[in-house]
Amino acid sequence: MLSVLGQTLSPIEVIVIDDGSTDDTETMLRQDFPQVKYYYQTNQGVSAARNFGIKQSSGDWVAFLDSDDEWLADKLLKQKSALESSPEYQICHTEENWIRNDVPVAVPKKYAKAGGWIFTDCLPLCAISPSTVLINRAVFSDVGLFDNHLPACEDYDLWLRITAKFPVLLISQPQINKYGGHKDQLSLAFYGMDKFRISALLKIIVAGHLSDENQQAAIKIMVKKAVIYLNGVTKRGKADEMDYYQKLIDRYG
Repeated sequence: MLSVLGQTLSPIEVIVIDDGSTDDTETMLRQDFPQVKYYYQTNQGVSAARNFGIKQSSGDWVAFLDSDDEWLADKLLKQKSALESSPEYQICHTEENWIRNDVPVAVPKKYAKAGGWIFTDCLPLCAISPSTVLINRAVFSDVGLFDNHLPACEDYDLWLRITAKFPVLLISQPQINKYGGHKDQLSLAFYGMDKFRISALLKIIVAGHLSDENQQAAIKIMVKKAVIYLNGVTKRGKADEMDYYQKLIDRYG
């Protein structure tokens, strides 16, 4: 919260979505941050929370901040300036600092950010971090919101839909601190995260809106992920999943 309210370019509104917490968040916010718009929902997950926040927002541009990240002070100012200089872009993201168990660590090369038409960069893994983005709300009108049916990799799914239609502006200097390593981190809660990436890939492939080049690239990476995932469920003797992923590979491989 402090990193949002401490921006050198103040946001026009700050919205907090409380996804079913039991720690008296509302009382704290009312007392310490009365300018913040607070909304409570019963626990429905991160996608529903972000979608609720988007729907409650009134500005033309939307940014996110996950509870375990923080913005650097000039994030919004630098993104606004960059977007004004390049008005053809409707989404901007930035590089990030990684902090694991309170210790700064080097960001692995495979997570280096890219700009431009980056659909193929988004296929292997999540190439955009939600806390880094600034998105024109018209983009959501075009491609839709986060998929509430995905318990994880919901951001991966959205970035595929966005980058298939829009180029992405990159600020190559880190503008957030991304924290990790704690036991309640969402990415640690699900075995086989590629299961949800495969679902997202299949959805966009079946939709039929991709260019021929992107369609073939998406099929290739989906089959690759499905083969790896099939090997895992085979070792664990999960017959239903084995049958499903084998049929998927047979159809698209």
